Amino acid sequence: MNINLKYILLPLFTAMFFYNEGKTQEQLSLRDRAKLKYDSYDYAQAIPAYLKLVDVKNPKMADIEKLAYCYDQINDYEAAENWFSRLVTFPESKDENLLTYGSVLKSNLRYKEAKKVFESYAQKTGDHKKVLNDIMGCDSAQVWLSKPTAHMIRNEAAVNTANAEFSVFPMVGNAYYTGEAETSESIKISGRTGNPYLRIFKAEMAENSTLSMPALDAASYNIGTYHIGPVASNRAGDMLFVSRTYVGKKDSEIEKVGNRKFRTNNIELFIYTKKGDQWEMKPFPYNNVSKYSLGQACLSLDEKTLYFSSDMPGTMGGTDIWYSTLHRDGGWSKPENAGKDINTSGSEMFPEMGVDGQLYYSSNGLPGMGGLDIFVAKGEQHSWTTPINLHYPINSPGDDFAFIKMSLPSANLGTGYLSSNRKGGKGNDDIYSFGIQKPKIILALKGITFDKTTRATLPLTDVTLMADARRVVGKQLTADSGKYFFELDQNMNYTLLGQKTKYYSDSASITTVGLIKSDTLEVNLYLQPLFVVGTKIEIKNIHYDFDKDNIRPDAAKILDETVRIMRDNPTLEIEMGSHTDSRGVDIYNIDLSQRRAQSAVNYLVSRGIDRSRMKAKGYGETQLLNRCKNGVACSVAEHQANRRTEFKIVKY
Repeated sequence: MNINLKYILLPLFTAMFFYNEGKTQEQLSLRDRAKLKYDSYDYAQAIPAYLKLVDVKNPKMADIEKLAYCYDQINDYEAAENWFSRLVTFPESKDENLLTYGSVLKSNLRYKEAKKVFESYAQKTGDHKKVLNDIMGCDSAQVWLSKPTAHMIRNEAAVNTANAEFSVFPMVGNAYYTGEAETSESIKISGRTGNPYLRIFKAEMAENSTLSMPALDAASYNIGTYHIGPVASNRAGDMLFVSRTYVGKKDSEIEKVGNRKFRTNNIELFIYTKKGDQWEMKPFPYNNVSKYSLGQACLSLDEKTLYFSSDMPGTMGGTDIWYSTLHRDGGWSKPENAGKDINTSGSEMFPEMGVDGQLYYSSNGLPGMGGLDIFVAKGEQHSWTTPINLHYPINSPGDDFAFIKMSLPSANLGTGYLSSNRKGGKGNDDIYSFGIQKPKIILALKGITFDKTTRATLPLTDVTLMADARRVVGKQLTADSGKYFFELDQNMNYTLLGQKTKYYSDSASITTVGLIKSDTLEVNLYLQPLFVVGTKIEIKNIHYDFDKDNIRPDAAKILDETVRIMRDNPTLEIEMGSHTDSRGVDIYNIDLSQRRAQSAVNYLVSRGIDRSRMKAKGYGETQLLNRCKNGVACSVAEHQANRRTEFKIVKY
């Protein structure tokens, strides 16, 4: 589970002080400096050092292992997959690495490959039970992706930032949510996470559930050191349940990790009651910050039962759903575990009672798409029906949580909110609204996958449909016929991607913008085989700044497909070639193209591909594709055709 655990119920950490045991940074070796960053949870800063350590002929397994986990911790699952794929080839690699590798594959929607990895773990260890949910989740996720529910998901871009926003709770006509505030230097974390402290924000909520005008709530419950939120309330809005972190003060609450010390902090629950214009605060009577965390509360519809998450004694897994009932005198009963009907050996959290009287919550202990999935169950207290996974697109390969179902005046888009770190968002965790919207017209996409060389249909091809910022909206494995079919939404721009081992992918752009009547669009994909030595494949749309050789961010995204091909075809060796147009001095063009080809190779190495499998070659203007040689007047487009990057298959 890669959701930022500072939001959840596991201990929080804040840096107390740093020391280097008598050695300066200059005196430490590169590996020591990398490990220092790694042990201090400064994964992003550890990565450059580990990249240098593994870019050798025979890299150490321990360095590759730490690099793989660094990428996993910063949620760069594409890079993590590349390095884990190399890590597990070492005979001495730990069995547990297979579990993380499988989870990373799930995060990248590679469920077939993930299933094989989990089955490999079961075969090696004999522990089939440990990966049963993962294997079942891989099978289910492929079905859910191919047949998504009718829910429309919308990123609430007006309130989301590059930081984290999550846990919406409607209250008194507004929407309150938790986010990482950037309003003051006084609320910055200087230690383990480097992120701002959590605070409660308020936003305006339109009839169609759109959120706007976000602002830090100025109420007294939002003042303090450390994290504040999430928040929930009763229907009247005069009683709040606020999760907050406890500031540890005892030496026993200090943890030493590597050369850095951290103070641990558990989460506790506070109840605020409004008295006039003031909020009166009381701690929930069963907080025990020295032993466990307790928070993320919600009320039953009759407001007589309080549900919350905790890892208190009696918990079956990491965290469980617990409940406490309201006494006539206003006190709360001793918490009881909500039972094995909904709790598992994993973690259950973010309970929320929907307007339909059902309990919605997140778990990583049941078959799911990856990370936390959202489930629903009927019942009360310790008696519940079997939890049901809400499927795709409510759930995703990322962490999906803080689901709240509510009534709104509009029947259009807005039956509730959820939080997720799924791909295509604005930041770490984003807030999404959801609803079911009946389309005015019916649009669909169909096609067939082909072998580009033989023109024969290409079965068992992964076809992915993405909308907007590469947000996956559907994924299918073609049958023997090579056919695929997707339903489309109106006024949307799509990218269609076909991928298969031993083939270079093909993609196409599709749009439904401007379509005003029902239609079925048809697009075929043609994949280039890779197993023919000498084949040249142009990597389209690789652009460099004028007279520069560095890999631009837009070029990096395109090169990632070459990374995938090299990763999925481990015997493939290539020559990465770069070409210029005829303008400029010939010898300079040779040098520039060589530097550009080398930059492309270096990028692939940084993403986990062994340097020995690649050769950089700059051709300058020696292999023009058209008439535009020296002295010939040509258009901009004609010159552009000659400026290209391609790879040639040297060995398969």
